[in-house]
Amino acid sequence: MDTTLDKILYVEDEPRIQFITKMALERLGGFTIAVCSSGAEALKTAPGFGPDMVLLDVRMPGLSGPETFEALRKLPGFEKTPVVFMTANVMKEDIDRYRAMGVADVIAKPFEPPELPDKLRGIWALCDE
Repeated sequence: MDTTLDKILYVEDEPRIQFITKMALERLGGFTIAVCSSGAEALKTAPGFGPDMVLLDVRMPGLSGPETFEALRKLPGFEKTPVVFMTANVMKEDIDRYRAMGVADVIAKPFEPPELPDKLRGIWALCDE
């Protein structure tokens, strides 16, 4: 990747977590954020927004994070867009399964909002190698 991390598509169904994460990423990280409340909304928003990275909740009603991930991979131009899962279920088996799917990384909930921008930049840097 020859670009810096700027645009993040954030998918989360819980409004309180949406708000906290969006504020951390915009105000502390300086990122441009598009927030979606469902996998279906993310699939509609992604092509027009053109994110550098997707931050995706695992457990959502309707399309789950893994289902949304698989559908994103089928969209033209999203075959290699880094996707980071956020989940409270961080058992080793789950993380191994997500990584085997091709996600860039997994961030545990709860997380420290001030640390999130740098965490995502670190993941981005590893995707660039």
